Amino acid sequence: MGTGHCLSGSIKDAKPTGTVTTIHGLPTYVARPEGAPKGLELSNSRLLADAYTKKGEFLVYLPNFMNGFIPSAGVMHAMDSFLAPSPSVFTTIFYKPIWLFHFIGAAIPFLVFNRESAVKPNVFKFHEALRNDPETKSLKIGSAGFCWGGGYTIHLAQEPNLIDVGFTAHPSRMKFPEEWDKVQKPLSVAIGDVDMGIKIDMVKDIKTLLEGETKPKGQNEVVIYQGAKHGFAVRADPKDEGQTKSAEEAMTQAVAWFTKWMV
Repeated sequence: MGTGHCLSGSIKDAKPTGTVTTIHGLPTYVARPEGAPKGLELSNSRLLADAYTKKGEFLVYLPNFMNGFIPSAGVMHAMDSFLAPSPSVFTTIFYKPIWLFHFIGAAIPFLVFNRESAVKPNVFKFHEALRNDPETKSLKIGSAGFCWGGGYTIHLAQEPNLIDVGFTAHPSRMKFPEEWDKVQKPLSVAIGDVDMGIKIDMVKDIKTLLEGETKPKGQNEVVIYQGAKHGFAVRADPKDEGQTKSAEEAMTQAVAWFTKWMV
C-alpha cells in the first residue's frame, strides 16, 4: 500500500507508564503488569502496550526495529494536512507542496533503512533470543503488529517456533494468497472495510482463506470493522468517535485473542 497512509494519523495526549531499556541489543519499551514507573516519551504504540499490560496482565516488549528512522509526529501532521481537502487555493498552491516535501524527506530514509531485507533478520533474531532468554523462555510469546509492523507479525506466524500467537491490525504489503496461506500459528486480524491498502474484496478473501476448511477450526479470525480506515487501531483521531470506537474494539479483540492462546 502507499506509504502515505502508514505515516498519517493522530497522536494521543496521554503519557506512557513503562520504561525504556536495551533488550537483546535493541532499545525496547517495557510495560509490566504491576508497579511500572512512568515512561519517557509520548507514543501511541507505547500507550497501546500499556493497555495490553493493564487489561491482559501481559509482559509487553516494544522493540525499536526501525533502525533509528522513526517518523515524527510532525510528519504525521504534515501528511494528514496534505491529504485533507484544501480550504483555499492558497493552501493548495503554497502549503500543500511544503507538507509534501516534509513527508518525502522523512519517507525516503524510512523506506531505505527499513526495507524488509534490513528489518526482517532483526525481527527474527530478537524473537529467537526471547526463546533462549531465562526471563522469557518459559513463557508463551505473542506478536502484535500494526501497518508496517503487521507484515512482520504474519512472517513470524509462518514460522514453527518463533511465536505462539499473533495479532495484526491493518497490515500492509502482504501478497495474497501465498503469504497468508503460509500462516501456521493462531492469527487474529483487525481491518477496516475502507482500508486504502487492502480493498474490501481482498479482505473478504483473506477471511475466507484464514477461517476456511483448510485451516484448523478456530485457529484464525478476521474481524472487519465497518467504516474503519487504515491505521485506525493505533492512530485513530480522538475527535472521530467512529474510528476511536473501532480502535477500542480492536484492542479488546487483541487482548481476548492473546488471553485465549497464551493464558
